[in-house]
This record gives sequence, C-alpha cells and structure tokens, in this order.
Amino acid sequence: MSGHSKWAQIKRKKAVTDTKRGQMFTRLIKEIVISARLGGPDLEGNARLRLAVERARKSSMPNDNIKRAISRGAGGEGSSTFEELTYEAYGPGGVAIMIETATDNRNRTIGEMRHIMSKYGGNIGETGSVGWMFAKKGIIVVPKAGQDEDQILSIALDAGADDLRTDDPDYFEIQTSPEQFEKVLNAVNAAGIPIEEDKVGLIASTMVKVEDAEAEKLAKLIEMLEENEDVQNVYSNAQF
Repeated sequence: MSGHSKWAQIKRKKAVTDTKRGQMFTRLIKEIVISARLGGPDLEGNARLRLAVERARKSSMPNDNIKRAISRGAGGEGSSTFEELTYEAYGPGGVAIMIETATDNRNRTIGEMRHIMSKYGGNIGETGSVGWMFAKKGIIVVPKAGQDEDQILSIALDAGADDLRTDDPDYFEIQTSPEQFEKVLNAVNAAGIPIEEDKVGLIASTMVKVEDAEAEKLAKLIEMLEENEDVQNVYSNAQF
C-alpha cells in the first residue's frame, strides 16, 4: 500500500490486546477533545468531531466516555488542553517518518521522541526535512475478498475520490482529498461495502525499500513510537 506502507497491514493482522485497546481509546479521546475545542461540540457543524465520534463508536467506546471527552474539549468539567505537534524524523535505512502527537507537555514529548529515536536507530530532523515527501489524504481501506473492483471504483469516483489503489494483494485503498473524505466514506458505507480502516492521514510520494535487519529495526522503532502515550499517528515512506 502506498504511503500507508506494509506496516499498516501488519498492524491490522495483529491481535488486539487490552493494552492496545487502552492506547487506542486514549488516542480517540484526545482527538475528540481537540476537535471539540477547535470546532465546538456540535456534531452537525464540526466535521472533524463527527468523524472522531464515529471512529470511537466503531471501536466500541462507551457513549459516556465520548460525551465526557466532548465536554472536556468544550470547556466543561475536567476540561483539558492538548497541543498538536508534528515531528519529522529519519529512521533506519534513511526512511522518512512523520510523528503526529497530542500533548499537554511539549518538553516531555520531545524528550521522549528523542530518546526513542536514539535507542532504535533514528533521529529527529528539522522542520521541513521530510514533510515535503508527504501529502494529507483521506484513506479508506476495503478488503478485496468478495468485492467487485469496478463497483468500488465507480462508487468511490462518483463520490469524489481521487484514486483507487489495487497493488496490495488483500486490500483496496481508496484515496481522497481531506475535504471529500467524509462524502466518499458515506457513499462506501451506504453501498454496504465492508471497511477495514478509514482515516485522514499522510501518504508518502516516494517509497524507500527496507529489508532484513534494517526492516526489523525500523518496525521496532515505529512500534515504540506508537506505544508512546503522546503519539497519535506515525507515518513513514518505508516499503517493507
């Protein structure tokens, strides 16, 4: 898969442990809090919040947790302020890495990012050092099994998608602009097509092939970044 890289597929095939579920809920709550703070608590008028809430519901987050997160973001009881920071980095094999974080302590976060990088063979770069290799896109991943490629292509393009990638053996990847993402997602859902993953994320324009020891080191580096409580998303241009 382009940009998404094989790493996304590897993650999808892993068993979800209680720890992973807790980390996922933490990320979803932060996204809801930030979305409500930036765009207000009204789902109808705040597309980012609406998508965050839908993703939380798909992940079986209790409604009470969702309501509390919206309230916190809107300045209610237990209100929180998270700062969104993106770090650009290099990993083993010269792979470009983008790290999106949400933190209430930027000094802690940058210290932890540098520690993880130095421990697993990477280093933090300057702003702009690798960001130019990535573009923000809507990503909708659909299992190929039992699906008709022509139908998916027609539905996606009619709804405003940019592209349908078919190079992965197990999944179709629909790519959209961020602005068209929700419209395309709704069209795919309305057609009853199963969705494995959907999000607005970063896609790399060029890929770097990594193998053997370097691939193992890079996979461990990404795993450690993703386990950090301040990290929301990790993207790379690695082709495993």
